[in-house]
Formats: sequence, C-alpha cells, structure tokens
Amino acid sequence: MTRSTLEAAVAANHELFLQTSDRVETVLAEHGLTQATAHALWAIDPTEAPPSMKQLAGRLYCNAPNLSFVMNQLTGRGLVERSADPADRRSRVVALTENGRRVRSAIIEATLALSPFARLSAEDLRELVNLLGKALEPPEGPA
Repeated sequence: MTRSTLEAAVAANHELFLQTSDRVETVLAEHGLTQATAHALWAIDPTEAPPSMKQLAGRLYCNAPNLSFVMNQLTGRGLVERSADPADRRSRVVALTENGRRVRSAIIEATLALSPFARLSAEDLRELVNLLGKALEPPEGPA
C-alpha cells in the first residue's frame, strides 16, 4: 500500500467520523449528552454484565479521571448507576438505569439512521465490517 492510499483511507475514516458526529449532534443535545457521554452509554451493553470502571476505560481508550468525569455526568442525569463489584468489593461497576437503556437505544438508532454507512448495501456493509475487523486486529509479534 502506498502512503497516498493509506492517507486517503485515514482521511476518509476521519471524514466519516466527522459527518456522523455532526449529524447526531441535535439528537445528543435533545438528551443532554456530549459525544463523550454518548460514547460511554454506547459502550455499556445492557445484554452483558455491568463493566467495571477499568473495563469501561479500556473500551473508551481513556484514563480513570476522564471516565470519572463522564460517569459523574451520566449518574447526575440518572442514566447510569455505579455500585461495588460483587466479585471484588474494591472495584466499581457501571450499569444502565431504565432511562439509560432508553436513551442509549435512541442514540444508537439515530446514529445508525444518520450514518453515511446507511447508504451502503448489505453486501458492501459486510465487506466493510470484514475490512475494518482486519484493521482492528492486534499486530502480530511483540509490541
């Protein structure tokens, strides 16, 4: 792959992110969310066990103080609850409230509908998911 091809791919990824962010801004504002708080809600899957704060920070690629700030905002809005981890009382887990589940669902539905990806065919989306999965695979060998 040439540098110009890689640069074009990175630029296209960035443009898609910016377009999607711009398109969902109104929906986020309706729910009193920022990009950071919306990403945090999305990262808490209600079909899974509540993640620890450490797990959630890893999912969001952020540090503990930043995550605490975001969680304080979501807790204050009644969208998440923090509690002691039953498996390790020193650790905290984060769970969605009923309202948090509702808002999370609304944000995901709006993002999917407004994403530039929504214009792609099912076959194109499968190919895209496959390619993105390859790009996200951890590199082989020592880091």
